[in-house]
Amino acid sequence: MAGQRFSIVSGIWAVSRLPPDSPVPVWAFESEDFVSITRTREELSVVCPASAVPAAARSDGGWALLKLHGPFSFDQVGILSSFVAPLAGAGISVFAVSTFDTDYVLVKAESAARARDALIVAGHEFVV
Repeated sequence: MAGQRFSIVSGIWAVSRLPPDSPVPVWAFESEDFVSITRTREELSVVCPASAVPAAARSDGGWALLKLHGPFSFDQVGILSSFVAPLAGAGISVFAVSTFDTDYVLVKAESAARARDALIVAGHEFVV
């Protein structure tokens, strides 16, 4: 698979967990760049800027957000795999979020430069 174009979205991000019956919090929408809200029977997960998350919220902050430059069609195989495999090889854990058009991968902010370098070595193109 050919390398993918990717960029790092400005900011520090957080992944928060709320009870499954919680309303979607208004603080989640403070970003025009990215917010992801997923509800399951077990939880309501919110990915948004860390600065928007209240101190009392159950949250894990300090993430950098990498954006794969799509759109990708649903029949394209291995897009996300080709992107996360080099990160796994570099010992970098990920949190992945997919949308209709593309994929986003969060890595801890202190690993962002290593992640970028590992992806470039693997043949992906970093876009500023």
